[in-house]
Amino acid sequence: MSYLERLAACQRWDPAAYRPLVLGETRFGRVTHALARRLAGFPEVFAVSERAVGLNPKLADFESRTAAVQGVVERLNEADGVPRLRAEDYPVVRRWGDAPLFRINRGAAPVFGVRGFGVHVNGYVGEPEGGIEGLRLWVGKRAKDKATAPGKLDHVIAGGQPYGLGILENLVKEAGEEAGLAPELARRAVPAGAVSYTCARADGLRDDVLFCFDLRIPEEVVPVNTDGEVESFALWPMARVLETIRDTEDFKFNVSLVILDFAVRRGL
Repeated sequence: MSYLERLAACQRWDPAAYRPLVLGETRFGRVTHALARRLAGFPEVFAVSERAVGLNPKLADFESRTAAVQGVVERLNEADGVPRLRAEDYPVVRRWGDAPLFRINRGAAPVFGVRGFGVHVNGYVGEPEGGIEGLRLWVGKRAKDKATAPGKLDHVIAGGQPYGLGILENLVKEAGEEAGLAPELARRAVPAGAVSYTCARADGLRDDVLFCFDLRIPEEVVPVNTDGEVESFALWPMARVLETIRDTEDFKFNVSLVILDFAVRRGL
């Protein structure tokens, strides 16, 4: 195994297996051919051809699109449980900062190949400028009943970016829920760019952009989970983190990308 294998795993998908999901000339997702055939059964919402799946142009605004697509998502869920519905929605956009076309249940986003966004925080202890020997990283172990990547290793703070919240608002919320970190500490997180990927996963086509942050956590602060989504936290030497990413698949697939980005930026 290698670091490059971690990158390759986040780029595996076959474009020929999907049809673009469009509104007019704007592609905002991708669906499998099998799903396209099912969506043809909802002509009031989708116009399906061999080349693309379009939203019905009669759905002319945010609210009407949201309601119509949500109705289809619920029908699909009732039929076979796919997608597995979640308790929050994602904005449907091609680029961060665009006005959302509509919002969609988070569980349905990868099924429709809709771009998702998230925040990931490298919570470290020590001085990164001092090299790998003096640097440690807080590592969370995801609960075994998580819908996605149960039991995998994760960041101290990470989460999808829901509709209606700003990035920093979401970071502070996730810091409190996942790690019990105070808002004033969470707000010290330094934005460090983003990583993106497109890959086919068990839950659908993941077309994601992750906003990366670095947060120096004081020695005396110990993360404590409050929402049941994290089984435990451990403070690992950075060398162990990188060896685990290189030699195993223990980390959640996209977490590896963010940590490797951190290691490259810090010269590790």
